Amino acid sequence: MSLRRSKQTPVKLEAAGIYGYEDIESVILASLVTADPLLLIGNCGTGKTFLLNSPSEALGLEHRHYNASLISFDDLVGFPFPAAEGSRIEYLQTPATVWGAESVLIDEISRCKPEHQNRLFSLVQERRVQGIKLDKLIYRWAAMNPCGLEQNGDSYEGSEPLDQALADRFAFVVEVPDWDEMSDKTHRAIACADEQTERPGFSSALRSQLESWRTAYSCMTARPDDRTVDYCLIVANELGRAGFRISPRRVRQLVKNIAALLAVRGNRREEKSFEMALTWSLPQRAWGVQISEHVIRSAHRTAWDSASLSGKQKWLNEFHLERRFPAKINRLVTGCPDPDTGTLAVTQLLANESKERAALFAYAVYPAALAGALNIGSEGVSDLGKAATAVIDVDWELKWKESQADANGRNRDWVRLQKLLDPMSGKRRERAAQLYNYLYINDMSPDDPVAVEEELNECVTYLSSLGL
Repeated sequence: MSLRRSKQTPVKLEAAGIYGYEDIESVILASLVTADPLLLIGNCGTGKTFLLNSPSEALGLEHRHYNASLISFDDLVGFPFPAAEGSRIEYLQTPATVWGAESVLIDEISRCKPEHQNRLFSLVQERRVQGIKLDKLIYRWAAMNPCGLEQNGDSYEGSEPLDQALADRFAFVVEVPDWDEMSDKTHRAIACADEQTERPGFSSALRSQLESWRTAYSCMTARPDDRTVDYCLIVANELGRAGFRISPRRVRQLVKNIAALLAVRGNRREEKSFEMALTWSLPQRAWGVQISEHVIRSAHRTAWDSASLSGKQKWLNEFHLERRFPAKINRLVTGCPDPDTGTLAVTQLLANESKERAALFAYAVYPAALAGALNIGSEGVSDLGKAATAVIDVDWELKWKESQADANGRNRDWVRLQKLLDPMSGKRRERAAQLYNYLYINDMSPDDPVAVEEELNECVTYLSSLGL
C-alpha cells in the first residue's frame, strides 16, 4: 500500500509561536499521532513546558499541568471520602484533579519524590490512578532537566536519573535544543515572540492533519512491513553488542515510532525518518546514560543497509552480522541459498576475522565441510582446510617452541593456557589443547582464552547435535 504525503499545508510549530524546534518538530508531531508518552529533556528556559502545553490548547483538550517536585497524591485524585452506601471510596474532585483530564503534563519529573514514582508510573503507562482507568486521558507528557553533570559543566541539583522501568515507558525521549544550537533567525524570532497571541490557523491545521496522519499510521502498524521490522531487530542487536540493552518493549515501540514519523513526514521510506526515530526512541538518556552519536549512527547504518538488501545479498549480510560462530554455522547449515554464496561467506569470514578467530572457526567446521554437510563449494572447503590444517598440524612446531622456552625459562602464557586444561577431559580437552597449542606457537594471547574455548565447544556441540 502506498501512502503519500498530504497535500494540505504542513503543520509548523512556528505557527504556534514555538521556535527552535525545527530539527525535532516531526518527532513532536509523531507523538501526537501515536498518543504514546513523550518526555522532553533540556536545560531550563528552553521552552519545554510551553511546547507541551501548546498542543492541548490547539486541540481543545481538558489539560492538567503538575509539578512533580511539589505534587501530592491528593493533588492528583482529590480528597478521599466514603461513598453514601459505605461500600467504596470516592474522591472529592477539584479543577486540578486528574479524573477528567484528556492531556497531562508532568513537569520536573526527575525531581519527583520516590514515593510518588509508582503512581506516576501507572499514570504514564496505563492511564490509571489507584487502579482506576482514566477513560478520557489521551496524552501523557513529561519534562525534565538533564540529570548528572553536563559536558559544559552545568548541573541541576535535585534532578535525578529516572527509574529505568519508568523511563522505558516513554515512547520518545527527546533532548531539546539550547540557544547555541539555534540559528540567528530563530534567536530573533524568540526575542520578539508573543506567547499570548492566539493562533487559530495552527489549531485547525493540526486537527486536520492529525486525522490523515493517524489513518496512515494505522495502516502501517496494522501490518508492519518486513523492512521496518528487520531494521528494528538489527538495531537492537547492534546496540546490545555495543553494551546498550534494548528491551523487547522498546523494539516494538521503535516499530511504532518509525510508522508515526513516516506518516508525518510522508511514507517514502526515508532513511532520515528511520534514523530520527532511532535517535529519539532511546530511553537511556533519561537515566543519565549517553549513547554516543557515533554508536547510534553505526547501528543505524548497519541496520539500514541490511534491511535494504534482498535475496542472496541479504542472507550474506545477515551471516556476517552474526557475532557468534554457532549462529553463523546454523545459517550455513539451514538457510544458505547455494554453495557459491556459502563459499563467499566462508572466504570473507576467514579474511576479515582475526587470525585466532578464523583458525577457531575453520578448526570447528572443517570436518563437517569435508563431509559435505555445509552448503559451501569446493573452494570454500579448500580455504577452510588450509586454515584448519594450521591448527591440526601444530604438534611438531610445539616441541621446537618448548625447547626455546626451556632455555629461557618457562613461558608464562604457556603455563596459563595449560592450567585451563586441568578441569577438562576427553575429546573436549584434546580439542582445547590443540587450539591452545596453536595460539601459543603463533604468539597469540587472547584476552579471554576460556571464552575462546567455550565458543569452540559450542560449535562442535551444535554440529554434533546434527549428527555431524
